[in-house]
Amino acid sequence: MSLQDAITALRGDPQLAADFVSWRSLPPRPAHYAEWPDALDPRVVEALGRCGIERPYTHQARAVEGALAGRHQVVVTPTASGKTLCYTLPVLEAIRQDPAARALYIFPTKALAQDQLNELHELVTEAGIDVKTFTFDGDTAPAARRAVRTAGHVVITNPDMLHTGILPHHTKWVRLFENLRYVVIDELHTYRGVFGSHVANVLRRLRRICRFYGADPVFICCSATIANPGELASHLTGCDVEVVDDNGAPSGERIVACYNPPIVNQELGIRRGVVRSATDITATLQSEGVQSIVFAGSRSNVELLTQYLREARGGRPRHPVGEEPVRGYRSGYLPKERRAIEAGLRDGRIRTVVATNALELGIDIGGLDAAVLAGYPGTLASLRQQMGRAGRRHEASLAVVIAGSSPLDQYLTAHAEYAFGESVEAGLINPDNPVIAAEHLKCAVFELPVDAEEHAHLGPDTPALLDLLEEQGMLHVTRTGETSRAYWSNEAYPAQEVSLRNGAEQNVVIIEQSTPPRVIGEVDRPSAMTLVHDEAIYVHDGRQYHVDELDWEELKAYVRPVDVDYYTDAHLAVDLKVIQEWDGTPTPAVSGHGEVAVTYLATIFKKIRLHTHENIGWGKIRLPQDDLHTGAYWTALPDDLVATRGTSEVEGALHGLGRLLANVAPLLLMCDPRDLHLSPQVKSPHTGRPTVFLWESIPGGVGFGQHLFEVGDTLLRIALDLAGACPCVDGCPGCVGPPPTPNLGTKSLVLRALEEMRASPDPLSTSLGAGASEALASSPLR
Repeated sequence: MSLQDAITALRGDPQLAADFVSWRSLPPRPAHYAEWPDALDPRVVEALGRCGIERPYTHQARAVEGALAGRHQVVVTPTASGKTLCYTLPVLEAIRQDPAARALYIFPTKALAQDQLNELHELVTEAGIDVKTFTFDGDTAPAARRAVRTAGHVVITNPDMLHTGILPHHTKWVRLFENLRYVVIDELHTYRGVFGSHVANVLRRLRRICRFYGADPVFICCSATIANPGELASHLTGCDVEVVDDNGAPSGERIVACYNPPIVNQELGIRRGVVRSATDITATLQSEGVQSIVFAGSRSNVELLTQYLREARGGRPRHPVGEEPVRGYRSGYLPKERRAIEAGLRDGRIRTVVATNALELGIDIGGLDAAVLAGYPGTLASLRQQMGRAGRRHEASLAVVIAGSSPLDQYLTAHAEYAFGESVEAGLINPDNPVIAAEHLKCAVFELPVDAEEHAHLGPDTPALLDLLEEQGMLHVTRTGETSRAYWSNEAYPAQEVSLRNGAEQNVVIIEQSTPPRVIGEVDRPSAMTLVHDEAIYVHDGRQYHVDELDWEELKAYVRPVDVDYYTDAHLAVDLKVIQEWDGTPTPAVSGHGEVAVTYLATIFKKIRLHTHENIGWGKIRLPQDDLHTGAYWTALPDDLVATRGTSEVEGALHGLGRLLANVAPLLLMCDPRDLHLSPQVKSPHTGRPTVFLWESIPGGVGFGQHLFEVGDTLLRIALDLAGACPCVDGCPGCVGPPPTPNLGTKSLVLRALEEMRASPDPLSTSLGAGASEALASSPLR
């Protein structure tokens, strides 16, 4: 059946049609072509012709010409616009002219690196040229690593492996660094916030080692559409970068529908869940034969949707996994399993895939017909990337965006034009953050002694940070007149201690107790406390497993397959204590920032029945606690409000204020919302008052708490604007959250608190830099 039949079915479905708030048609875009640069190898041009690529798009031709001329650049075009050729063709030409030339490809994920390896192999084989290409990541066998270091013309890796596996061992990579002509950075828009700040420092170290070996590579970056691609690329690479954004690729018509689930509790403003709504919509697409991808947002939602959609096809299957037309896809699946799913999508055997944002990036999964987004992914760049995963063959496609109850989701539903206008978010980083810079400075000194003339290349605070590290006994600095040289003098291996992604270095391996036992997946250590504790129901690819034992010391979870009608949901208790207050204000609101100790402890789990989601039992979790020292910002409710209200009212206002500030804070920090966490305390031991704490997820913090303290009045002012403009009566998921009990007056209390807590009526721009003001001007919360 056709895609139009599926659209007709959705628009005519009596259970769904009334809640589609908008249908929008994005017209097809014709292709704009140019000619191949004369310098390209004729064998490569002929091979492209045999693959159906007779001429380049305009952006491809411009990018290739610029790279061949030695200009650093960033290519900014939509999904499936052929960005791969923008960097592959200059690299192949450089190797043709000089067989000793080398190129380094950096992708944010191992899966994307593997996909690009296959594409490059196909082109090289078709052209009949001798270019040796290898991936170098954690899955690379030890026996193969020597061949990669010595023979690889193109080395494909990820930032983490560059950070820990290549730069600290640069003496083993002499051929690569002496002859490095190009560095390719794909999916540039993913390098934002804390992660992007880390990667910028890794690239500083890369350029420093290249200079040591006499190389000066050209950087070619590729990105989805963001507001400041040139600025982000320049900050990441430390180079002046040319922007190539004249997209010449065609696209088919795209139908975009916005679906707002019906309200199930009018008083609390609670809507039907996105999981059930996504199930109904995708089941309709399945019945019409439409090959679809569903972006579920979280790992648990991936497994729930996979199970529900299989049931919608007629029950859970008993046939082999390889024949299953509905599959899940997320981190934790083994590489071989993910490759099989990707291949099944390309050849059409898999008709529906439910994924986290792991499939948002440019992995080749063929031309799907429809994309269903179970909730707003958090940024417009991600929204457009996910919608773009359908219709990759330039045919008509459908994208359905299902709104959740969050403020951003509801804003998008009410202002659908926001998703299709010119304004998009900026990718912002701070590579000079002292906490991050100090960690990478240790790595740089370990790799090569740092001379005084190098200080400018490593960041403005390098001299002060070197003095600090010398005081701590990590460095030995020799000084002669105006010159100095810092040497590493510590036994530690610094790169191993620095995580680029804020995650734990250790994962828990999940082992199915079969004959013989087999590894079915893995999960990071913090998540293991709530996902694979003893007696948990762990869901993997739509199949249920009972966790018989979690060996915390060995980091192994032993599971067995089961078929039950429930899943488990664990509670994680978080305790926060202020260790040191670095700055604070007594009036008009008690606020401050400083160092805090956060303790995690998984306490109990609930058994939740499938479909009805009723609680049918519980159990205790017996695991040791985990600790984190980090930075935080806090602010307390005004004394007079607390004195005149009951405990329930105060607690409701505190939680409402916390939810509101947590939604607003990422706009001021320009960070990922996951970089910040909320902990309200009804009576904080530190302030003695009801207090909201916003603390950083990265160990040691990166200064978010300090920045929130500095712009505290702006934070409160934006929160007041957002809550005041919300049409709800007493709180809803779109502002302060539903009140704990009806008629509690939570929203009015939060509004009153914010009015009293504000320090001054200064305009918004006085507390923000130009970049922040521009971002807020285009923000849905403005």
